[in-house]
Amino acid sequence: MKQICVYLAGNIGHEKVHVEQAETLGRLMATEGIGLVYGGARVGLMGVLADAVLAHGGVVTGVIPRHLEYRDVAHEGLTHMHVVDTMHERKYKMQSLADASLALPGGFGTIEEIFEALTWAQIELHEKPCVFLNSGGYYDYLFKFLDHAVAQGLLRVKNRALVLQAPTAESALQIIQEAWAEKEKDLIQTLRAYRR
Repeated sequence: MKQICVYLAGNIGHEKVHVEQAETLGRLMATEGIGLVYGGARVGLMGVLADAVLAHGGVVTGVIPRHLEYRDVAHEGLTHMHVVDTMHERKYKMQSLADASLALPGGFGTIEEIFEALTWAQIELHEKPCVFLNSGGYYDYLFKFLDHAVAQGLLRVKNRALVLQAPTAESALQIIQEAWAEKEKDLIQTLRAYRR
Protein backbone atom coordinates (compact mmCIF):
# COMPACT_ATOMS: atom_id res chain seq x y z
CA MET A 1 0.00 0.00 0.00
CA LYS A 2 1.26 3.45 -0.92
CA GLN A 3 1.10 5.99 1.89
CA ILE A 4 1.05 9.77 1.96
CA CYS A 5 2.43 11.78 4.85
CA VAL A 6 0.05 14.69 5.34
CA TYR A 7 0.97 17.76 7.38
CA LEU A 8 -1.87 20.03 8.47
CA ALA A 9 -3.22 22.18 11.25
CA GLY A 10 -4.15 21.07 14.74
CA ASN A 11 -6.80 23.82 14.60
CA ILE A 12 -9.95 24.01 12.47
CA GLY A 13 -9.49 27.63 11.42
CA HIS A 14 -12.13 30.01 10.07
CA GLU A 15 -12.41 28.90 6.45
CA LYS A 16 -14.86 26.10 5.67
CA VAL A 17 -13.02 25.28 2.43
CA HIS A 18 -10.06 23.85 4.37
CA VAL A 19 -12.33 21.49 6.32
CA GLU A 20 -14.10 20.44 3.12
CA GLN A 21 -10.80 19.71 1.36
CA ALA A 22 -9.52 17.68 4.33
CA GLU A 23 -12.73 15.62 4.27
CA THR A 24 -12.51 15.16 0.50
CA LEU A 25 -8.86 14.13 0.68
CA GLY A 26 -9.64 11.56 3.36
CA ARG A 27 -12.45 10.04 1.32
CA LEU A 28 -10.34 9.92 -1.85
CA MET A 29 -7.34 8.36 -0.11
CA ALA A 30 -9.50 5.64 1.40
CA THR A 31 -11.31 4.83 -1.84
CA GLU A 32 -8.01 4.79 -3.79
CA GLY A 33 -6.43 2.45 -1.23
CA ILE A 34 -3.82 5.00 -0.15
CA GLY A 35 -2.83 5.02 3.51
CA LEU A 36 -2.54 8.16 5.62
CA VAL A 37 0.49 8.91 7.76
CA TYR A 38 0.06 12.00 9.93
CA GLY A 39 0.79 13.50 13.32
CA GLY A 40 -1.63 11.33 15.28
CA ALA A 41 -3.90 14.02 16.72
CA ARG A 42 -7.68 13.95 17.07
CA VAL A 43 -8.02 17.75 16.96
CA GLY A 44 -8.28 20.36 14.21
CA LEU A 45 -7.87 19.61 10.51
CA MET A 46 -5.70 16.67 11.58
CA GLY A 47 -8.68 15.01 13.23
CA VAL A 48 -10.99 15.87 10.33
CA LEU A 49 -8.69 14.16 7.84
CA ALA A 50 -8.05 11.07 9.97
CA ASP A 51 -11.77 10.65 10.70
CA ALA A 52 -12.62 10.95 6.99
CA VAL A 53 -10.10 8.25 6.00
CA LEU A 54 -11.37 5.94 8.75
CA ALA A 55 -15.04 6.60 7.94
CA HIS A 56 -14.44 5.37 4.40
CA GLY A 57 -12.57 2.22 5.45
CA GLY A 58 -9.03 3.50 4.98
CA VAL A 59 -5.82 2.92 6.92
CA VAL A 60 -4.45 5.65 9.19
CA THR A 61 -1.06 5.64 10.90
CA GLY A 62 -0.37 8.27 13.52
CA VAL A 63 3.03 9.30 14.83
CA ILE A 64 2.90 11.37 17.99
CA PRO A 65 5.57 12.52 20.46
CA ARG A 66 5.07 11.26 23.99
CA HIS A 67 4.63 14.74 25.49
CA LEU A 68 1.62 15.41 23.22
CA GLU A 69 0.08 11.99 23.82
CA TYR A 70 -0.31 12.91 27.48
CA ARG A 71 -2.17 16.15 26.68
CA ASP A 72 -5.33 14.38 25.52
CA VAL A 73 -4.44 15.15 21.90
CA ALA A 74 -3.86 11.64 20.56
CA HIS A 75 -6.50 10.04 18.33
CA GLU A 76 -7.55 6.75 19.93
CA GLY A 77 -9.23 5.16 16.91
CA LEU A 78 -6.35 4.87 14.43
CA THR A 79 -5.25 1.74 12.60
CA HIS A 80 -1.69 2.17 13.92
CA MET A 81 -0.16 4.60 16.40
CA HIS A 82 3.57 5.13 16.93
CA VAL A 83 4.58 7.00 20.08
CA VAL A 84 8.06 8.51 19.87
CA ASP A 85 10.22 10.49 22.26
CA THR A 86 10.98 13.63 20.25
CA MET A 87 9.68 15.80 17.42
CA HIS A 88 12.78 14.89 15.41
CA GLU A 89 11.97 11.19 15.72
CA ARG A 90 8.39 11.93 14.74
CA LYS A 91 9.37 13.66 11.50
CA TYR A 92 11.86 10.96 10.56
CA LYS A 93 9.35 8.19 11.28
CA MET A 94 6.61 9.88 9.27
CA GLN A 95 8.89 10.30 6.27
CA SER A 96 10.19 6.74 6.50
CA LEU A 97 6.63 5.37 6.37
CA ALA A 98 5.44 7.50 3.44
CA ASP A 99 5.82 7.63 -0.34
CA ALA A 100 4.90 11.31 -0.69
CA SER A 101 4.40 14.46 1.40
CA LEU A 102 1.35 16.70 1.24
CA ALA A 103 0.76 19.94 3.15
CA LEU A 104 -2.74 21.19 3.77
CA PRO A 105 -3.24 24.60 5.41
CA GLY A 106 -1.49 24.91 8.74
CA GLY A 107 0.83 26.96 10.89
CA PHE A 108 4.42 26.70 12.14
CA GLY A 109 4.50 22.91 12.43
CA THR A 110 2.93 22.24 9.05
CA ILE A 111 5.25 24.61 7.23
CA GLU A 112 8.35 23.45 9.10
CA GLU A 113 7.60 19.79 8.40
CA ILE A 114 6.89 20.12 4.68
CA PHE A 115 9.98 22.31 4.28
CA GLU A 116 12.11 19.68 5.97
CA ALA A 117 10.75 17.13 3.48
CA LEU A 118 11.59 19.55 0.66
CA THR A 119 15.08 20.09 2.07
CA TRP A 120 15.66 16.35 2.15
CA ALA A 121 14.52 16.16 -1.50
CA GLN A 122 16.82 19.08 -2.38
CA ILE A 123 19.86 17.26 -0.99
CA GLU A 124 18.70 14.00 -2.62
CA LEU A 125 17.87 12.03 0.52
CA HIS A 126 14.62 11.03 -1.20
CA GLU A 127 12.74 11.49 -4.48
CA LYS A 128 9.22 11.62 -3.05
CA PRO A 129 6.81 14.25 -4.38
CA CYS A 130 6.15 17.19 -2.03
CA VAL A 131 2.83 18.91 -2.71
CA PHE A 132 0.95 21.84 -1.18
CA LEU A 133 -2.83 21.67 -1.25
CA ASN A 134 -3.40 25.39 -1.73
CA SER A 135 -7.10 25.48 -0.90
CA GLY A 136 -8.59 28.95 -1.06
CA GLY A 137 -5.19 30.34 -2.06
CA TYR A 138 -3.90 29.73 1.47
CA TYR A 139 -0.26 29.39 0.42
CA ASP A 140 -0.20 32.10 -2.28
CA TYR A 141 2.03 34.43 -0.23
CA LEU A 142 4.40 31.59 0.59
CA PHE A 143 4.86 30.84 -3.11
CA LYS A 144 5.48 34.53 -3.77
CA PHE A 145 8.20 34.44 -1.14
CA LEU A 146 9.81 31.42 -2.82
CA ASP A 147 9.75 33.24 -6.16
CA HIS A 148 11.37 36.22 -4.40
CA ALA A 149 14.08 33.90 -3.03
CA VAL A 150 14.75 32.70 -6.59
CA ALA A 151 14.91 36.29 -7.85
CA GLN A 152 17.41 37.09 -5.08
CA GLY A 153 19.59 34.16 -6.14
CA LEU A 154 19.16 32.36 -2.81
CA LEU A 155 16.97 29.52 -4.05
CA ARG A 156 17.84 27.62 -7.20
CA VAL A 157 15.21 27.31 -9.91
CA LYS A 158 15.55 23.51 -9.93
CA ASN A 159 14.87 23.43 -6.19
CA ARG A 160 11.91 25.81 -6.50
CA ALA A 161 10.50 23.27 -8.95
CA LEU A 162 10.36 20.70 -6.15
CA VAL A 163 7.47 22.69 -4.63
CA LEU A 164 4.38 21.27 -6.30
CA GLN A 165 0.95 22.75 -5.72
CA ALA A 166 -2.70 22.03 -6.37
CA PRO A 167 -5.90 23.92 -5.55
CA THR A 168 -8.01 20.88 -4.60
CA ALA A 169 -7.70 17.51 -2.93
CA GLU A 170 -8.50 15.80 -6.23
CA SER A 171 -5.76 17.60 -8.15
CA ALA A 172 -3.21 17.17 -5.33
CA LEU A 173 -3.81 13.43 -5.28
CA GLN A 174 -3.56 13.32 -9.06
CA ILE A 175 -0.16 15.05 -8.99
CA ILE A 176 1.12 12.53 -6.45
CA GLN A 177 -0.22 9.53 -8.36
CA GLU A 178 1.29 10.81 -11.62
CA ALA A 179 4.66 11.21 -9.88
CA TRP A 180 4.43 7.64 -8.58
CA ALA A 181 3.52 6.34 -12.05
CA GLU A 182 6.47 8.19 -13.61
CA LYS A 183 8.86 6.78 -11.02
CA GLU A 184 7.57 3.25 -11.60
CA LYS A 185 7.92 3.74 -15.37
CA ASP A 186 11.55 4.85 -14.90
CA LEU A 187 12.22 1.84 -12.68
CA ILE A 188 10.79 -0.57 -15.27
CA GLN A 189 12.92 1.00 -18.02
CA THR A 190 16.02 0.73 -15.82
CA LEU A 191 15.30 -2.94 -15.09
CA ARG A 192 14.76 -3.69 -18.77
CA ALA A 193 18.01 -1.98 -19.71
CA TYR A 194 19.84 -3.92 -16.98
CA ARG A 195 18.53 -7.28 -18.28
CA ARG A 196 19.78 -6.65 -21.81
